[in-house]
Amino acid sequence: MKRYISIFIALMMFPVIASAQISGRVMEAGTNDPLPGANIIIKGTQTGTSAGTNGTFTIDAEEGDILVVSFVGYLSKEVTAEPDMRIFLEPDERTLGTIVVSTSVIDIARARQTPVAVSTISPTEISQKVGNQEFPEIMNDTPGAYATKQSGGYGDSRISLRGFDQSNTAFLINGQPVNDMENGWVYWSNWQGLTDVASGIQIQRGLGASNLAVPSVGGTVSIFTKTSENERGGSVSQLVGNDGYTKTSASFNTGKGENGWSGSFLLSYWAGNGYVYNTSGEGWTYFGAVGYEPNDNHSFNLSILGAGQWHHQRDNWVSIRDFENFGDEGIDPRWNTNGGTLNGDEFNMERNFYNKPLATLNWDWEISENVSLATSLYGSAGRGGGTGPRGQYFFNSDIDLYPFGGIEDLTEHYLEEGDGAASRNADGTINYDNVVQVNRSTTSAYTGGLDAYNGQLIGSNGYRDNGVNNAVMVRRASMNSHNWIGGISKLKAEVDKFTFSLGVDLRKYTGYHYRVLNNLMGLDGYFSGGSGSRGNQNSLGMILESDNAIEASPFKDTGLTGPKIDYYNIGFVNWQGFNGMIEYDSGDKFTAVIQGGISNQMYQREDFFDEPDNTLSDKKNVLGGYVKGGANYNINDNHNVFANAGIISRQPLFDAVFPGFQNDINPDLQNELITSIELGYGYTSYNFDVSVNLYSTVWGNRFIESSFPNEQGTFGTAQFDDVDELHNGIEVETTYRPTNRLKLEGMLSIGDWKYTNDFSATLFDDSQNQIGTATLYTDGVKIGDAAQFVGFIGADYRLGDWSIDAGYRHIDNLYAEYSITDDAFTEPDNPGALELPSYGLVDLGSSYTFDFLGQSASLRVNINNLFDKTYIAESNSNIHASSGDETWKGINKRNFVWYGFGRTWNASIKFDI
Repeated sequence: MKRYISIFIALMMFPVIASAQISGRVMEAGTNDPLPGANIIIKGTQTGTSAGTNGTFTIDAEEGDILVVSFVGYLSKEVTAEPDMRIFLEPDERTLGTIVVSTSVIDIARARQTPVAVSTISPTEISQKVGNQEFPEIMNDTPGAYATKQSGGYGDSRISLRGFDQSNTAFLINGQPVNDMENGWVYWSNWQGLTDVASGIQIQRGLGASNLAVPSVGGTVSIFTKTSENERGGSVSQLVGNDGYTKTSASFNTGKGENGWSGSFLLSYWAGNGYVYNTSGEGWTYFGAVGYEPNDNHSFNLSILGAGQWHHQRDNWVSIRDFENFGDEGIDPRWNTNGGTLNGDEFNMERNFYNKPLATLNWDWEISENVSLATSLYGSAGRGGGTGPRGQYFFNSDIDLYPFGGIEDLTEHYLEEGDGAASRNADGTINYDNVVQVNRSTTSAYTGGLDAYNGQLIGSNGYRDNGVNNAVMVRRASMNSHNWIGGISKLKAEVDKFTFSLGVDLRKYTGYHYRVLNNLMGLDGYFSGGSGSRGNQNSLGMILESDNAIEASPFKDTGLTGPKIDYYNIGFVNWQGFNGMIEYDSGDKFTAVIQGGISNQMYQREDFFDEPDNTLSDKKNVLGGYVKGGANYNINDNHNVFANAGIISRQPLFDAVFPGFQNDINPDLQNELITSIELGYGYTSYNFDVSVNLYSTVWGNRFIESSFPNEQGTFGTAQFDDVDELHNGIEVETTYRPTNRLKLEGMLSIGDWKYTNDFSATLFDDSQNQIGTATLYTDGVKIGDAAQFVGFIGADYRLGDWSIDAGYRHIDNLYAEYSITDDAFTEPDNPGALELPSYGLVDLGSSYTFDFLGQSASLRVNINNLFDKTYIAESNSNIHASSGDETWKGINKRNFVWYGFGRTWNASIKFDI
């Protein structure tokens, strides 16, 4: 700890030279209220300061210099420096600090006005600090957030907020919901391009300020993308990082013409080998926005955003002792049980590929001085999925890759039991060439009734007559494609000190779920269906050849209209939501708001394979809604307090409506019920800001679906219902500016999150067949997968064109998540969740701006996990250590975990044009 503290002390002791030559005051136009914290910068330089308690400031500037003055929620203004200045800023509904919002559809929380806990991340922070990290990790320094890279493949990250996973946190891009309409999840690999086009993030914790009836249990994360910008120009940039990572980007803005048209465009390409072994990947990001403002009353913005990508994965959890025994010396966080080679090239059974273009049309209409209408229409067509093994290869000892992944580890199978490693190299990686050879050498010639295939080598997953071999391995692709269209419209009217709004939210979603053949692994064909094999129950079986296989690519045919194997079903979800809000603003001291909404969600399921007598389910309509409200009181220019409370009746997830992957509607269907209350306090002064929030959230009737490994090395699905949780906590966020050049930040998040009942699960294999039930005794057990204590301290020092920033984040009270294969919770008297070792990480970064051929240019370097700390970020097992067990930092080495990344780095250079 001492060495970390030393970093910040050293930063604060850098020499600071300032000469206060210009003084003034920043105020709100119309009310003359001071704007404490307003930013004042000398145009074209890094020299700047912030306004104090009464909006007053001093800055090292000369008379005649141009000052750029900005404040959250107000129009920026350029003024000429002169003694004893008075600067008045106009409020702007479409601005959040330096973030330009594309439409008024977006619900923005404003400091000292909106009664919610909120943190904002500026576009500068995003562009400088993300680098080659995962997009959710930029939020790790905000209260209540815990983001990890999970298994470590590009885009395989996830984030929790206040202990709620991302299926229960609302994510909005320019005001549009992007949580999956069936399971609520957010797949960040679909949104790789956000690191290039995001212009800001606002994290509204708890109930949030959004009017949409979205699943904002943990909070609402609003992500703003670039818009059609008014100023002409562009940039090119090149980023390089650890493990062969590169990203090349180019953007251009046409500027706003006299006819009101403007456009912005961006294209980038990235590729890398992956920090985790055998997790290479690549992808393209494309973005275009066209704006049109024919007059002061109307503005239009059409944008298209997409990020096609593929990447290899590490899907199977790894035991601590496998990290130790099969990786490089010591604990090797890079070890990947899935990885290997085929024909001399990297190959992985687990490969994710997806392309999800999102098109949006926004129309903002100022009907009158006090009435406005904002409308957003959007649509996306996601195509892609993930590959994995198919066939009963685990019965073929000559292949011998499994078991692993949570039942038995490699250490037990190969080192302790000595069962051999036919398809494993000496270093534990997989020899997929041997899999191909065994597939061919153990398969006889086909002699069945399909004469065209006689003499060929045919594999299957179950059928084994007429020379067909089911003890083989092929690579299938599980596809999760969708079509999604929606519209949001909000009418707002201001009457005296009241603001009224009415909104509508319409969505139509169709999800396509099926499996297709991807790689025959040396065989001539694959037999799907038939006696003893799950597949199309309307067919006696068929043989697929290589011509029927799809490529695992985001820009190729994904097999939606071609032959399918194993399962094929469609989920239909329609949504109609209506909301209203009344807000009161006294103008200086007091604001209050009450919001309410009601929604109808329609579910229907169609199955083309497994239910020939019940192909299309009935439609099920389920009502849901919410009521929430709060108030903020500004005690004086420094202090404010707020409170909010609400109740949400949330419709169940799709699989809760159709449990067991069948078309029969759940007769015991019930909405999830969430109640929440929060208290907050804020203090703002010339150089010091602090906010404190206390919250309590009760969540009942929750439905959970999670994967679990089985003895064959494949993954099944467990469905839990009637899960109850309690989340209490306190959050502190603070900023201190001892000088114009030094900024210190701190954050503390303390939670007490636990389950409050026992619950049962229904278990299904990887073909969605029910294989059993189980009960977990979890009453009082700590909730895992998110740290319940997080502390952060950071420093940012600027000297002219150069800056350096450093941060230390401490993680504690982190617990393992339950797994249905754990025996830890199968008895009433159990030791509870496994507490993982605490850890602390230091990140360091530096920026330098300079002129290049008359244009601005910048350099940026980031080093994450500076001291190469080895730490466990997640665990899905709860094996408690007993006397005599081998342990790592007190943790039984038989536990299956994800280690976080060690030291990583990235460097970038950007040229404006």
